[in-house]
Amino acid sequence: MRDAVGSFVGWPSDLIFPDAETPTRPTHKAGKGISRRIESVASQKEVPGRKLKKAGKDIPTTSGTKSQIMMRLEKMVEESDIMHGAIRSVDIDEGVFGIAHSEIIAKEDMQQLFEHEELGIVVIHTYIWYMYDTLMRGTELCNRFNFIAASRINTTLITKNPTSVKNELVDRFMAVGDNTTPSLYFLPFNSGNGGHWVLVAMDLSRLMVYYLDSLSGDWSKYPSMK
Repeated sequence: MRDAVGSFVGWPSDLIFPDAETPTRPTHKAGKGISRRIESVASQKEVPGRKLKKAGKDIPTTSGTKSQIMMRLEKMVEESDIMHGAIRSVDIDEGVFGIAHSEIIAKEDMQQLFEHEELGIVVIHTYIWYMYDTLMRGTELCNRFNFIAASRINTTLITKNPTSVKNELVDRFMAVGDNTTPSLYFLPFNSGNGGHWVLVAMDLSRLMVYYLDSLSGDWSKYPSMK
């Protein structure tokens, strides 16, 4: 996947779902890497390894709308204290967004995944952190791609205090240092139209801004993004 970043990749047919009302995930072999992935997000003290292993047993093998790995994750969460109000903290270092901060994962965030609801900032940021930690950290990709936190640049802040948003962007650009080398800054941007997310990509070396939208239409639908 690291070699594929920045190139065109053929999309596997089992990841294409014509029926948008029943999105599914590709079926993977069960029991591979679940505990390691969850341990990287959750506190080992709060979610002991034995609970993770126990959650991986007796999973029904159905071919419904959820993959095996999603059913395992859902079962693990149901058997944990998250369903009773407990939280997990993810510490994100400054290498990811240019500033260190923590994200709090709660029951509502997990349900967004399980129920295929609109994703919140916590889920978006956690995914970016995992992608950075898995594919980018310690490689030359860190010089080519940078991320901007959606919690610091969004429609609400742009409307209420546009000056602070401009300062945030300048601080993020300056944190990298050399912006003459071709690189992209990625900003997940919530349009505010029912929680729809688009992706803004900024190339400072060319003074060019791109946006990627999974829905049809043009950028004029999102004046705050412009």
